[in-house]
Amino acid sequence: MTTTTPDPAALEAERARIREAHLQPAGQRPASTARGLHHTALISSDVERTIRFYQDVLGFPLTELIENRDYPGSSHFFFDIGHGNLLAFFDFPGLDVGPYAEVLGGLHHLAISVEPQRWEALVQRLTDAGVPHEVHSGVSVYFRDPDGARIELIADPLGEMYGSHVL
Repeated sequence: MTTTTPDPAALEAERARIREAHLQPAGQRPASTARGLHHTALISSDVERTIRFYQDVLGFPLTELIENRDYPGSSHFFFDIGHGNLLAFFDFPGLDVGPYAEVLGGLHHLAISVEPQRWEALVQRLTDAGVPHEVHSGVSVYFRDPDGARIELIADPLGEMYGSHVL
């Protein structure tokens, strides 16, 4: 992989061009055709380890564990992450899916909003469980799940990011 040093002014000019071309003011945007995120699905190498992490460490209740209709023998299981949203996982027994990798078109991180009064307790739970993590701006904590997926717990309200309205 080759790396080049980008020109910050050129990058900001490109963001400005894209905003001008595509971003409509909040009052002028049409309503979305979607009604919400049903679930995001990640891959698990160990169902029980994933359940222990997401339910026992993070406090996201397991809501269902069924067979994956697309791959016989595979599990499809779900966690409640609040506000009517689910985080789902598949395992693929017998299929070598390889280690987690951040690739173009892949997952960079999953940001999950938590109540500010719960955020500090969750950071402490990560510490107590020995999960390496990094706190940023006093409202975000980043860590990796047992299979390497990068997760962020953010205390900002849904639709806000570091004091800016993004929705």
